[in-house]
Amino acid sequence: MVDDHADIRNYIRSHLESEYRVVEAKDGEEGVKIAAEIIPDMVISDVMMPKLSGYQLCEALKLDEKTSHIPVILLTAKAGEQDKLSGLETGADDYLTKPFNSKELYVRVRNLIELRRSLQKRFQKDRLLKPRAVTVASVEEAFLTRMMNILEENLGKEDFGVESLSSALHIGRRQLHRKIKVLTGETPTGFIRSIRLHRAKQLLEQKSGTVSEIAFQTGFSSLPYFSTAFKNEFGKLPSEV
Repeated sequence: MVDDHADIRNYIRSHLESEYRVVEAKDGEEGVKIAAEIIPDMVISDVMMPKLSGYQLCEALKLDEKTSHIPVILLTAKAGEQDKLSGLETGADDYLTKPFNSKELYVRVRNLIELRRSLQKRFQKDRLLKPRAVTVASVEEAFLTRMMNILEENLGKEDFGVESLSSALHIGRRQLHRKIKVLTGETPTGFIRSIRLHRAKQLLEQKSGTVSEIAFQTGFSSLPYFSTAFKNEFGKLPSEV
């Protein structure tokens, strides 16, 4: 929650803290900094603030691939159509005019978070080298494409893990963890393993090698571990594919 008025922050906190953990920032600049550090599920921001306005805050978050996926609700005392359009043009996901009904705010927050979860499920379903199948913002789509390309290039390297992916993406490990968790519902380690297993399944179905050869091609040095992980993922052993 980003607002330079403590009473507004307290009001919003009182209506959301029973369901959500609320972190506060007193101006737009602080809001951008905190959002980049903790990668929240949602940002609610006033429009008129010192240092950075809500419009500028929203634009900064949406242009940074580390935070581009975070839904933003803007709050303003201005009710003009042009003011609303200005907010939406910066990439804001929703817009509320003060004074607003606390129940309406709660419903909008819940709906945006549910929408993000539905996108997460779609990405899980089509994740293997299909980032463009997900309806996401262009910055986020670029991030997903870049991440999948990096993973594709390094699937055969057993030691290519979370640290390597974090370094290749130029994102901190904590930020990467939060980003992947929000987009896929998995930890980075689980996500990388799942991508390896899905590629292994593709190769097995195409009969492009023995089980051992394909295990090594996709970064698994231990055949027993590969077989166990494969069965946990698909409900059958690699030899049964």
